[in-house]
Amino acid sequence: MKSGFAEEPKPGQFPTSALIQGEDGTASHGEQAFERVKTQLKAQLGSEVYASWFGRMKLDEVSKGLVRLSVPTAFLKTWINGHYLDAISALWKREDASVLKVEVIVRSATRQGKAAAPEAESGLRKTAYAPVAASGAMPANRNERGSTVRPTPAEPVARQSVLGSPLDPRYTFQSFVEGPSNRVALAAARSVAESGSSAVRFNPLFLHASVGLGKTHLLQAIATAALAANPKARVVYLTAEYFMWRFATAIRDNNALTLKEQLRDIDLLIIDDMQFLQGKSIQHEFCHLINMLLDSARQVVVAADRPPAELESLEPRVRSRLNGGVALEMAAPDYGMRLAMLKQRMASARAEDQSISISEEVLQHVARTVTGSGRELEGAFNQLVFRQSLEPQITVERIDEILGHIYRSGEPKRVRIEDIQRIVARHYNVSKTELLSNRRTRTIVKPRQIAMYLSKVMTPRSLPEIGRRFGGRDHTTVLHAVRKIEDLSSGDNTLAQELELLRRLINEQG
Repeated sequence: MKSGFAEEPKPGQFPTSALIQGEDGTASHGEQAFERVKTQLKAQLGSEVYASWFGRMKLDEVSKGLVRLSVPTAFLKTWINGHYLDAISALWKREDASVLKVEVIVRSATRQGKAAAPEAESGLRKTAYAPVAASGAMPANRNERGSTVRPTPAEPVARQSVLGSPLDPRYTFQSFVEGPSNRVALAAARSVAESGSSAVRFNPLFLHASVGLGKTHLLQAIATAALAANPKARVVYLTAEYFMWRFATAIRDNNALTLKEQLRDIDLLIIDDMQFLQGKSIQHEFCHLINMLLDSARQVVVAADRPPAELESLEPRVRSRLNGGVALEMAAPDYGMRLAMLKQRMASARAEDQSISISEEVLQHVARTVTGSGRELEGAFNQLVFRQSLEPQITVERIDEILGHIYRSGEPKRVRIEDIQRIVARHYNVSKTELLSNRRTRTIVKPRQIAMYLSKVMTPRSLPEIGRRFGGRDHTTVLHAVRKIEDLSSGDNTLAQELELLRRLINEQG
């Protein structure tokens, strides 16, 4: 007897299109088939996903049962091969039964680009520890006004020891507001920055928190303090996106070995936003780097929006390494901490402009009302400063009206797909890994379909986005799961009660 939870439809099940010619077919036939494949990909994945990963994909060759597609970067090639190659192959084989293999390659560089590689490599060696501006685009060091920052003899040596993402001079330990929610993380960060090699017992130090709770501030404070304590220290602060960009660029320019040598010769590596590290080849290189640094007793500090075990996009080896150190959570600030943050921000604003005046009563009201992240507090304060220039006498009622977009009375807490997956997996006694796997047994399919259903009804995420969060599944799979659970729950009171219980658990703990 078949259960109500049928197997999920397999990806690549699309209507058969008109066939193209075989080996003797013209280029136009191949292009026509390619256009049809792209159209079906766009319909399957959604316009946003399609534009991100396939917008720059071109048809390179169709001959003798081989379809060769090209993309501009090695990162795109790796990502498409790892997540979408099977679906693309299925679509092509429907268009042409003679197609035996679909291959994704990197478009070859021009002779000019190859000739420029040695020059770029030599420049990279010369600027291994170049100064970093306070903010700006990744390829160039620029200040906030957009002008290029050039090192001068008067610059501290510490500034010349940083390779990687820009450091913001405002992010220091002195400007970081301490409270019960971050006290332990702050103590560990100070120990790493001040103790140097003696702090390797915290290696790697992993900080995790939701957005806007001070992770980036604390990481950059570690880099600044470490350089202040030892100006000759080789410190590298990188966001995960910058790390991916540097490696992709180095691979494109045949400078990967040079970059690896630079990263090998450092004392402190700091990686921010680890959850954005994507691509098997990039993660493979990162794993080699972190293994080498840890084995050499070099300090590594990492931050992400959730604990290492819940970073499903990372390779198991990377998660295992990150789990081997100390993981500390930074929670949302309490009232006293929020008030202290507002007062500090007020002091900084008055130092720049003495005309700014916001009463203690107003600051206390904002601290009581804006209960989210420090970033929301910053936005609320900036709103007050702006409004004060237009309305010198602002009442509490007017403040509530002005800041209504930041805080809403009785607004439900935002639920994350990761929270739904964790609670559903725990309720049905399965692991999150199994939930995201390709296993099709009833014990796994039922919780997976329920988790997909709850993700659709409890979050604003689209079907393609939910599918990606569930192991890179197609949006039709998510739609099938949603409809299946809706149909079953309407006639099964036990299942309806289970869904209600899960909703309550997610709202309470999510």
